[in-house]
Amino acid sequence: MIRITHQRNKCIGCYYCIDIAPNNWKINKQDGKATLINATGKKGFFTVLTGNDDYNSNVDAAKACPVKIIKVEKI
Repeated sequence: MIRITHQRNKCIGCYYCIDIAPNNWKINKQDGKATLINATGKKGFFTVLTGNDDYNSNVDAAKACPVKIIKVEKI
């Protein structure tokens, strides 16, 4: 299992995460920022637990993020 954390308020809407890991990310049409699918939020940080199959694509998304607001960790 992995945990993905996204600091959404700092998102600039580049959409690299959506292109690289579309199973976990989508565009929010209201504000143009990326949204972590099925995440729960607390104090600006949004977190979701998902299967190990999503690990590599989300690590690549975190590396591609120009503002470095995505964290992926195995738990």
